[in-house]
Order: sequence, then structure tokens, then C-alpha cells
Amino acid sequence: MVGPGRPEFVLFGSSIVQQCFEVGGWGAILADLYDRKEAAVQPSLVIVYFGGNDAMHPHPSGLGAYVPLPEYIENMKKIYLHLKAHDNQDRTNESCRRYAEALVELCKELDIKVINLWIAIQQREDWATACLRDGIHFSSEGNQIVVKEILKVIKEADWEPSLYWMSMPTEFAEDSPYYMVHPNGKTTINVSNGISRWKIKWMLNGINSKL
Repeated sequence: MVGPGRPEFVLFGSSIVQQCFEVGGWGAILADLYDRKEAAVQPSLVIVYFGGNDAMHPHPSGLGAYVPLPEYIENMKKIYLHLKAHDNQDRTNESCRRYAEALVELCKELDIKVINLWIAIQQREDWATACLRDGIHFSSEGNQIVVKEILKVIKEADWEPSLYWMSMPTEFAEDSPYYMVHPNGKTTINVSNGISRWKIKWMLNGINSKL
């Protein structure tokens, strides 16, 4: 039995991507939503996430993670083009805003999808403590917001075929006499088409963006 040809998503970034597969992380949530819908083929979607470390203030020693804004934008452009063919260093919300806005402008110029999480995360007054657990990495609430914004873009994009998880074909969706027997005793229950209770929150109204 051979399932349908399925796309593959790639998440590429810093420690925020590394930690997104922890329990409740935005990567883990997306992976669960897209279960039975992906396979190891040429990536159909690449989510690039860099900037949190680059936006640090430069250290007097010249060491550290800081990357000047023009270099950051140039690096992000190089990543796009490639895909297509500690020491008392402060990170301020204002510097992150500048980097986020510059990246949004670059993506507009390149005509690629982008999410401004700087805006999305700050829709509530207590965002600094509710959405972040250490000033940079997402809390459970923050991860939920990231998933909503990613799903909103995927759902609204005019991509053919659609990469929205509810629009994608399910592997082995055909019925089988070997499935569990339905309570009516006459048919079977195709578990491949079932949607678990927790996924319901990500359907329809569950992905409305606050932007």
C-alpha cells in the first residue's frame, strides 16, 4: 500500500528552533498537526527563524553574537537565495523591533511569506512574562501564538496544492475491513480520518491571528 506524495517542512534557525520541539513547543505542535501528512521528499515549506541573538547590543570586546543590521539582512538574503536554487551583552526590545521590521521589508521585496512575531507576541500587556520564559525563548503561551501565526499564513496563502494541514490528503485514507468495528456493527471506523480532541482548537477560529 502506497500513500500519496507528501510535502516536507524544514525548520531552520537558532536555539528558538532547537527548543521548539520540547513538550508544548511550536515545532512539536506543528509536527503533531501534520502527522500522517509528511514524508522525506523535497521540502515544500522552509521556516527560517534567526534574529534573536543577532539583535544583541555589540560587546566592547568585539566578541559575542551581535550581527550589524545590514549584515543580518544580507545573511538572511543569502539563506533565502541558497534555499531557492556572553558577557554582559544586552538585548533590548527596541533593537529586536528594528531587526524584525527590516526582515519584513526584505521579505516583501523578495515576495516571500513572513511573520512579524515581534508584533504578534506583544498583543497582551503582560507579554514579557506570559509569552517568554527567559526573555527570548517562548513559554507555552508564546508557542501557541507562533503556531497560530504560522498556520494563518499557510491557510491564507494561495499555494497549489495547499499546505494547510486540514486541506492535505491523509495517508491511507481508504477504509479497510480490518479497522475497528463501528458501534452500528455494519461498518468500520477509519482512524486515519479522525481528528483528536486537542487538534480541534487549531481548526477554523483556532488560528485567527491577532494582527
